[in-house]
Amino acid sequence: MYHTWMRYFTPSPVHHRLGLVCLGVGLQHGTLPTVGPRTLDHHVAVVVSAGSGWHRGADGRRTTVTAPALLWLTPGTPHHYGADPGTGWDEAFVDFTGPATTTYTELGYIEPDRPVVPLSDAAPARDAISRIARAARPGNPLLEVETGAAVHELLVALRRARADTNADGDPVLAALTRDAFQPLSVAEHAARHGMTAAELRTAVRRAAGCSPKDYLLTVRLGRAKELLAATELPVAAVARRVGYDDPAYFSRLFTRRVGTAPIRFREQQGRSVHGGWSNRVPDPEHPPTILPRSV
Repeated sequence: MYHTWMRYFTPSPVHHRLGLVCLGVGLQHGTLPTVGPRTLDHHVAVVVSAGSGWHRGADGRRTTVTAPALLWLTPGTPHHYGADPGTGWDEAFVDFTGPATTTYTELGYIEPDRPVVPLSDAAPARDAISRIARAARPGNPLLEVETGAAVHELLVALRRARADTNADGDPVLAALTRDAFQPLSVAEHAARHGMTAAELRTAVRRAAGCSPKDYLLTVRLGRAKELLAATELPVAAVARRVGYDDPAYFSRLFTRRVGTAPIRFREQQGRSVHGGWSNRVPDPEHPPTILPRSV
Protein backbone atom coordinates (compact mmCIF):
# COMPACT_ATOMS: atom_id res chain seq x y z
CA MET A 1 0.00 0.00 0.00
CA TYR A 2 1.23 3.49 -0.75
CA HIS A 3 0.12 7.11 -0.59
CA THR A 4 0.93 9.65 -3.26
CA TRP A 5 0.35 13.29 -4.21
CA MET A 6 1.71 14.85 -7.38
CA ARG A 7 1.08 17.67 -9.82
CA TYR A 8 2.45 18.44 -13.28
CA PHE A 9 2.33 21.64 -15.33
CA THR A 10 3.71 23.20 -18.51
CA PRO A 11 5.61 26.50 -18.16
CA SER A 12 5.55 28.87 -21.12
CA PRO A 13 8.57 29.58 -23.36
CA VAL A 14 8.99 32.89 -21.55
CA HIS A 15 9.39 31.11 -18.22
CA HIS A 16 12.00 28.79 -19.72
CA ARG A 17 14.17 31.86 -20.24
CA LEU A 18 14.43 32.18 -16.45
CA GLY A 19 16.95 29.35 -16.62
CA LEU A 20 15.15 26.63 -14.68
CA VAL A 21 11.51 25.64 -14.83
CA CYS A 22 9.66 23.11 -12.72
CA LEU A 23 7.61 20.56 -14.66
CA GLY A 24 6.22 18.59 -11.75
CA VAL A 25 6.42 17.78 -8.06
CA GLY A 26 5.32 14.85 -5.95
CA LEU A 27 5.39 13.33 -2.45
CA GLN A 28 5.00 9.58 -1.98
CA HIS A 29 5.51 6.98 0.71
CA GLY A 30 4.93 3.28 1.23
CA THR A 31 5.55 0.27 -0.98
CA LEU A 32 5.63 2.19 -4.26
CA PRO A 33 5.36 0.66 -7.73
CA THR A 34 8.63 0.03 -9.55
CA VAL A 35 9.60 2.84 -11.94
CA GLY A 36 10.81 1.97 -15.44
CA PRO A 37 12.76 0.87 -17.27
CA ARG A 38 12.28 4.23 -18.97
CA THR A 39 14.14 7.21 -20.44
CA LEU A 40 13.10 10.85 -19.92
CA ASP A 41 13.75 14.06 -21.83
CA HIS A 42 14.20 16.16 -18.67
CA HIS A 43 15.80 16.02 -15.20
CA VAL A 44 14.25 14.57 -12.05
CA ALA A 45 15.63 14.78 -8.53
CA VAL A 46 14.21 12.02 -6.32
CA VAL A 47 14.95 12.51 -2.61
CA VAL A 48 14.54 9.34 -0.53
CA SER A 49 14.19 10.37 3.12
CA ALA A 50 13.29 7.01 4.71
CA GLY A 51 13.46 3.34 3.78
CA SER A 52 15.54 1.54 1.20
CA GLY A 53 15.43 0.15 -2.31
CA TRP A 54 17.48 -0.21 -5.48
CA HIS A 55 18.44 1.55 -8.70
CA ARG A 56 19.60 0.16 -12.04
CA GLY A 57 21.25 2.56 -14.49
CA ALA A 58 22.24 2.51 -18.15
CA ASP A 59 25.06 0.04 -17.49
CA GLY A 60 22.61 -2.48 -16.04
CA ARG A 61 24.32 -2.46 -12.65
CA ARG A 62 21.99 -2.66 -9.64
CA THR A 63 22.85 -0.29 -6.76
CA THR A 64 21.36 -0.44 -3.27
CA VAL A 65 19.65 2.77 -2.18
CA THR A 66 19.50 3.53 1.55
CA ALA A 67 17.92 6.71 2.89
CA PRO A 68 18.82 9.50 3.03
CA ALA A 69 19.76 9.45 -0.63
CA LEU A 70 19.27 11.25 -3.93
CA LEU A 71 18.48 9.66 -7.29
CA TRP A 72 19.49 11.76 -10.31
CA LEU A 73 17.40 10.94 -13.37
CA THR A 74 18.94 12.76 -16.32
CA PRO A 75 17.72 13.25 -19.91
CA GLY A 76 18.41 10.42 -22.32
CA THR A 77 19.67 8.05 -19.60
CA PRO A 78 17.73 4.77 -19.08
CA HIS A 79 16.84 4.07 -15.47
CA HIS A 80 14.90 1.56 -13.42
CA TYR A 81 14.35 1.72 -9.66
CA GLY A 82 12.04 0.78 -6.83
CA ALA A 83 11.54 0.57 -3.08
CA ASP A 84 12.06 -2.68 -1.19
CA PRO A 85 8.70 -4.47 -0.99
CA GLY A 86 9.20 -5.13 2.72
CA THR A 87 10.18 -1.64 3.87
CA GLY A 88 9.00 0.73 1.16
CA TRP A 89 10.40 4.26 1.23
CA ASP A 90 9.44 7.91 1.54
CA GLU A 91 10.29 10.00 -1.50
CA ALA A 92 9.82 13.52 -2.78
CA PHE A 93 10.58 14.35 -6.40
CA VAL A 94 10.83 17.33 -8.71
CA ASP A 95 10.85 17.24 -12.51
CA PHE A 96 12.65 20.21 -14.07
CA THR A 97 14.44 21.48 -17.17
CA GLY A 98 15.90 24.66 -18.62
CA PRO A 99 19.15 26.06 -20.04
CA ALA A 100 20.66 26.52 -16.56
CA THR A 101 20.85 22.74 -16.13
CA THR A 102 23.93 22.77 -18.37
CA THR A 103 25.77 25.17 -16.07
CA TYR A 104 24.66 23.36 -12.91
CA THR A 105 25.99 20.14 -14.44
CA GLU A 106 29.34 21.76 -15.30
CA LEU A 107 29.61 22.99 -11.70
CA GLY A 108 28.87 19.52 -10.30
CA TYR A 109 25.49 20.32 -8.76
CA ILE A 110 23.84 17.84 -11.16
CA GLU A 111 25.79 14.59 -11.62
CA PRO A 112 24.70 12.51 -14.63
CA ASP A 113 27.50 9.99 -14.00
CA ARG A 114 26.48 9.52 -10.37
CA PRO A 115 22.79 8.51 -10.34
CA VAL A 116 22.74 7.46 -6.65
CA VAL A 117 24.13 10.03 -4.20
CA PRO A 118 24.20 9.40 -0.42
CA LEU A 119 22.98 12.40 1.57
CA SER A 120 23.93 13.46 5.08
CA ASP A 121 20.46 14.95 5.68
CA ALA A 122 17.36 14.96 3.48
CA ALA A 123 15.48 17.61 5.48
CA PRO A 124 16.71 20.77 3.64
CA ALA A 125 15.91 19.23 0.26
CA ARG A 126 12.50 18.09 1.50
CA ASP A 127 11.84 21.63 2.72
CA ALA A 128 12.66 23.03 -0.73
CA ILE A 129 10.39 20.47 -2.39
CA SER A 130 7.62 21.32 0.09
CA ARG A 131 7.88 24.97 -1.00
CA ILE A 132 7.47 23.84 -4.59
CA ALA A 133 4.44 21.77 -3.61
CA ARG A 134 2.85 24.74 -1.84
CA ALA A 135 3.52 27.01 -4.82
CA ALA A 136 1.93 24.39 -7.11
CA ARG A 137 -1.49 24.97 -5.59
CA PRO A 138 -4.24 25.54 -8.17
CA GLY A 139 -4.84 29.16 -9.09
CA ASN A 140 -1.45 30.50 -7.95
CA PRO A 141 -0.65 33.33 -10.42
CA LEU A 142 3.07 33.11 -9.53
CA LEU A 143 3.25 29.34 -10.05
CA GLU A 144 5.99 29.18 -12.71
CA VAL A 145 8.24 31.83 -11.17
CA GLU A 146 7.90 30.56 -7.58
CA THR A 147 8.52 26.94 -8.51
CA GLY A 148 11.43 27.85 -10.81
CA ALA A 149 13.12 29.86 -8.05
CA ALA A 150 12.63 26.96 -5.64
CA VAL A 151 14.36 24.55 -8.05
CA HIS A 152 17.48 26.73 -7.79
CA GLU A 153 17.19 26.47 -3.98
CA LEU A 154 16.74 22.71 -4.23
CA LEU A 155 19.93 22.24 -6.25
CA VAL A 156 21.90 24.23 -3.67
CA ALA A 157 20.34 22.25 -0.80
CA LEU A 158 21.21 18.95 -2.50
CA ARG A 159 24.79 20.08 -3.11
CA ARG A 160 25.22 20.97 0.57
CA ALA A 161 23.59 17.75 1.75
CA ARG A 162 25.87 15.38 -0.16
CA ALA A 163 27.37 12.94 2.32
CA ASP A 164 30.87 13.53 0.90
CA THR A 165 30.80 17.23 1.73
CA ASN A 166 30.49 19.32 4.87
CA ALA A 167 28.80 22.65 5.69
CA ASP A 168 31.67 24.54 4.06
CA GLY A 169 31.48 22.55 0.82
CA ASP A 170 33.72 19.88 -0.58
CA PRO A 171 36.47 18.81 1.87
CA VAL A 172 38.99 18.75 -0.98
CA LEU A 173 38.26 22.41 -1.66
CA ALA A 174 38.51 23.21 2.05
CA ALA A 175 41.97 21.59 2.16
CA LEU A 176 43.10 23.40 -1.00
CA THR A 177 41.94 26.70 0.51
CA ARG A 178 43.88 25.97 3.70
CA ASP A 179 47.07 25.08 1.81
CA ALA A 180 46.74 27.57 -1.05
CA PHE A 181 49.56 29.84 0.15
CA GLN A 182 52.14 27.07 0.44
CA PRO A 183 54.67 26.50 -2.38
CA LEU A 184 53.08 23.25 -3.56
CA SER A 185 52.49 22.01 -7.09
CA VAL A 186 49.15 20.54 -8.14
CA ALA A 187 50.75 17.09 -7.98
CA GLU A 188 51.92 17.76 -4.41
CA HIS A 189 48.46 18.96 -3.39
CA ALA A 190 47.03 15.76 -4.90
CA ALA A 191 49.52 13.58 -3.03
CA ARG A 192 48.36 15.10 0.27
CA HIS A 193 44.91 13.64 -0.45
CA GLY A 194 46.20 10.30 -1.67
CA MET A 195 45.10 11.20 -5.20
CA THR A 196 46.75 11.48 -8.58
CA ALA A 197 46.88 14.89 -10.25
CA ALA A 198 44.21 13.70 -12.70
CA GLU A 199 41.91 12.60 -9.86
CA LEU A 200 42.37 15.96 -8.13
CA ARG A 201 41.53 17.81 -11.36
CA THR A 202 38.35 15.77 -11.72
CA ALA A 203 37.32 16.36 -8.08
CA VAL A 204 37.94 20.11 -8.19
CA ARG A 205 36.22 20.57 -11.54
CA ARG A 206 33.19 18.68 -10.24
CA ALA A 207 33.07 20.73 -7.04
CA ALA A 208 34.12 24.20 -8.26
CA GLY A 209 33.80 24.11 -12.04
CA CYS A 210 37.47 24.97 -12.66
CA SER A 211 40.96 23.45 -12.56
CA PRO A 212 42.95 23.14 -9.30
CA LYS A 213 45.38 25.78 -10.60
CA ASP A 214 42.58 28.28 -11.22
CA TYR A 215 40.99 27.49 -7.86
CA LEU A 216 44.27 28.06 -6.00
CA LEU A 217 44.83 31.29 -7.92
CA THR A 218 41.35 32.53 -7.00
CA VAL A 219 42.03 31.86 -3.30
CA ARG A 220 45.43 33.58 -3.43
CA LEU A 221 44.18 36.68 -5.23
CA GLY A 222 41.17 36.90 -2.93
CA ARG A 223 43.47 36.96 0.09
CA ALA A 224 45.77 39.47 -1.64
CA LYS A 225 42.80 41.81 -2.15
CA GLU A 226 41.95 41.56 1.56
CA LEU A 227 45.54 42.37 2.60
CA LEU A 228 45.83 45.27 0.15
CA ALA A 229 42.53 46.76 1.30
CA ALA A 230 42.86 46.18 5.07
CA THR A 231 46.58 46.57 5.80
CA GLU A 232 49.50 48.82 4.91
CA LEU A 233 51.80 45.92 4.05
CA PRO A 234 54.08 46.63 1.07
CA VAL A 235 53.09 44.88 -2.13
CA ALA A 236 56.16 42.63 -1.83
CA ALA A 237 55.03 41.50 1.62
CA VAL A 238 51.51 40.85 0.36
CA ALA A 239 52.97 38.78 -2.46
CA ARG A 240 54.96 36.65 0.00
CA ARG A 241 51.94 36.22 2.28
CA VAL A 242 49.93 34.69 -0.56
CA GLY A 243 52.70 32.44 -1.87
CA TYR A 244 54.70 34.47 -4.41
CA ASP A 245 58.41 35.10 -3.81
CA ASP A 246 58.70 37.32 -6.89
CA PRO A 247 56.81 40.62 -6.28
CA ALA A 248 57.10 41.63 -9.95
CA TYR A 249 55.51 38.38 -11.10
CA PHE A 250 52.77 38.79 -8.48
CA SER A 251 52.04 42.35 -9.67
CA ARG A 252 51.81 41.26 -13.30
CA LEU A 253 49.55 38.35 -12.40
CA PHE A 254 47.34 40.49 -10.16
CA THR A 255 47.03 43.18 -12.85
CA ARG A 256 46.14 40.66 -15.54
CA ARG A 257 43.51 38.82 -13.47
CA VAL A 258 42.01 41.69 -11.44
CA GLY A 259 42.26 44.37 -14.10
CA THR A 260 44.24 46.87 -12.05
CA ALA A 261 47.68 46.97 -10.43
CA PRO A 262 47.96 46.14 -6.68
CA ILE A 263 48.87 49.75 -5.72
CA ARG A 264 45.98 51.12 -7.75
CA PHE A 265 43.62 48.54 -6.22
CA ARG A 266 44.66 49.67 -2.73
CA GLU A 267 44.09 53.33 -3.61
CA GLN A 268 40.62 52.58 -4.94
CA GLN A 269 39.68 50.66 -1.80
CA GLY A 270 40.96 53.45 0.44
CA ARG A 271 38.75 55.99 -1.29
CA SER A 272 35.67 53.78 -1.32
CA VAL A 273 35.08 53.92 2.46
CA HIS A 274 34.92 57.36 4.04
CA GLY A 275 36.74 57.86 7.31
CA GLY A 276 39.80 55.67 6.67
CA TRP A 277 40.76 52.49 8.52
CA SER A 278 40.14 51.44 12.10
CA ASN A 279 42.00 48.82 14.16
CA ARG A 280 39.01 48.25 16.44
CA VAL A 281 37.13 44.96 16.27
CA PRO A 282 33.50 45.74 15.33
CA ASP A 283 30.82 44.95 17.88
CA PRO A 284 28.23 42.64 16.22
CA GLU A 285 25.48 44.30 18.28
CA HIS A 286 26.53 47.79 17.18
CA PRO A 287 28.04 47.50 13.69
CA PRO A 288 29.87 50.52 12.29
CA THR A 289 27.95 52.86 10.05
CA ILE A 290 29.24 54.73 7.03
CA LEU A 291 28.11 58.32 7.08
CA PRO A 292 27.33 60.12 3.82
CA ARG A 293 30.07 62.34 2.47
CA SER A 294 29.60 65.92 3.56
CA VAL A 295 28.88 68.35 0.74
